[in-house]
Amino acid sequence: MQREEKQLEATLHAILNRVNDLKSAIQALITKLETEYETINWPTFLDNYAILSGHLTGLSKILQAELAPSLKSVVVLPLQLGCERDEELARLTEGRVPACTHDLVPDLLRTKPEPQAEQRLQQLNHKASTLNFDTAQKQVAQFTKVVSHVWEIISKGREDWEGESMRSAGMQPTHSIADTHALVTAVGTGKGLRPGMPPSLPPGVGGPGMGPTRGPTPQMGPAAPTMPKAPSAIKTNIKAANQIHPYRQ
Repeated sequence: MQREEKQLEATLHAILNRVNDLKSAIQALITKLETEYETINWPTFLDNYAILSGHLTGLSKILQAELAPSLKSVVVLPLQLGCERDEELARLTEGRVPACTHDLVPDLLRTKPEPQAEQRLQQLNHKASTLNFDTAQKQVAQFTKVVSHVWEIISKGREDWEGESMRSAGMQPTHSIADTHALVTAVGTGKGLRPGMPPSLPPGVGGPGMGPTRGPTPQMGPAAPTMPKAPSAIKTNIKAANQIHPYRQ
């Protein structure tokens, strides 16, 4: 008996520690949601939720361990009922249960579902027992079809997302900054479109008849030499005819 009592005490101590850790994690998550609801992101929430899941998993392992005694055989009974405030009970429950009254005991020490939930469960069991086999098979097949369709959609979306992530991670750049600047310069100023052609004047520098401009006037290069005009063919012919047939008065 002493060995079983020590084993029970150790198991209860481990369960109590795990429950306290779980309670602290829940309080931290609730506090974060209440105070950091504007800045909290999804990865942070998942990290806090993973902590809760770890505590629940540890608690389940303790309850399912073979070394743990069967807690079902342990009976918990209130030693004293009263309407007066019990400071020790309030301290143990952190103020949630100030007194062990007749109204709280059925809820705190309940071993069966509530009457409404139990009645609802009986109705569902009766409906399931009276359901036709063919109808049940059709409903199961339809439900399986819907679940399979949803699973396919989720799997396809996950594959597409993973593929896009892998492609974006190993994708080579398809653009060149130097080519982009050259293209913008060619469109804006005409530079490089025709070899040997100077770029057009920037905005704000007007040509002849455009009025005064801001900024320095561009310097013009030396003027090219003008070529002599060729004599007109008509005048040459008239001059030659006068030399052959002089005008007589």
